[in-house]
Amino acid sequence: MAKRLAEQRNIRLQGKGSGLYGSITSSDLPAAGAAAPASAHGAPPSAAASLVVPPAPSSSPYVDIPVSAMRATIAKRLLQSKTTLPHYYLTIEVNVDKLLQERAKFNKKLEKQGIKLSVNDFIIKAVAMACKKVPEANSYWMDSVIRQFTNVDVSVAVSTDKGLITPIVFAADQRPITEISQTVKALAAKAREGKLQPQEYQGGTISVSNLGMFDVDQFCAIINPPQSCILAIGSTVERLIPDSESEKGFKTSSYMSVTLSCDHRVVDGAVGAKWLQALRSHLEDPISMII
Repeated sequence: MAKRLAEQRNIRLQGKGSGLYGSITSSDLPAAGAAAPASAHGAPPSAAASLVVPPAPSSSPYVDIPVSAMRATIAKRLLQSKTTLPHYYLTIEVNVDKLLQERAKFNKKLEKQGIKLSVNDFIIKAVAMACKKVPEANSYWMDSVIRQFTNVDVSVAVSTDKGLITPIVFAADQRPITEISQTVKALAAKAREGKLQPQEYQGGTISVSNLGMFDVDQFCAIINPPQSCILAIGSTVERLIPDSESEKGFKTSSYMSVTLSCDHRVVDGAVGAKWLQALRSHLEDPISMII
């Protein structure tokens, strides 16, 4: 243990320590970044203090990047969220075989209209419908009250050159998936061009962040206060699962990992789990989001 810690702290071991037969233990090592203590009145240092700590390396060349107003706002809000909201996280896997099949069918029918549905469009709709079934997730913490909303306004995380911004699909629970798709594309384009109006990104009742396109299996997102939940979407992966109807006894299925971050002041664990069950029911039966 002492040898490994010494290597991590770039400390050269020498002399005797306080361990058996004079061996050096982890308790003999100075704290990370600390120099060996000086002895009083010029007396020779103890064996533990004789550990040699090499000087810090010279500073490498660097560039100071000014913090934009947008980045400063993002930093302030995320720090506030992470340090003041009691986050907890729930992860499930969703079978998306039917979703991918139905998406392909719809895109073929919509091709002449120039509409192409993404998996994320279905997810946004499923999030909105899950919030209608479990409205606790569609709420704000307001200190003296919990404000539960009737409409589901889904904030969709969009990465831009200037930072992350979350334009809103208002009343997503009342919109068809085709309209959600067109709205998201228009908002994302405006976000990347820096043309979003404040009313298009301020507010929202629940958020969605998707990193699946970057081959991220799963992750935990930070809640966007005063919202109480944010859903993090991972990539879709193929897996072999048992199949009694197959000659081989198995088949290939597509699964997607989703993680719900919850504010425990508003959404208890069982409620968060219930919300994820509702989400899964819609994603695994995409026709339920269309009828």
